[in-house]
Amino acid sequence: MTDAATTEAVGEASVPRFARGVKFRFDDTRKSWMVLAPERLFLPDEAATEILKLVDGQRSLGAIIDDLATRFDVSRDEMAGDVGGMLRDLAEKGVVLL
Repeated sequence: MTDAATTEAVGEASVPRFARGVKFRFDDTRKSWMVLAPERLFLPDEAATEILKLVDGQRSLGAIIDDLATRFDVSRDEMAGDVGGMLRDLAEKGVVLL
């Protein structure tokens, strides 16, 4: 199954949110964004940071994909694969709920 197909399987109407106890914030000391989870720390790259900034518990997966595809002038299918793959990976780690 491709990442785009996986995104559709999850459902673009789903609303991703951070799991309980997970924080996404900018660290002034490191001058970078980070995901703080119980006993774990993730330092997302620039692309992941742009995705995570849109995970607010209100915006649907489809809306996140549309926003990023428009902003970065990338095909929607390509963006769906990238966003879906990253969020699925974080969901498997218990960081994001889909």
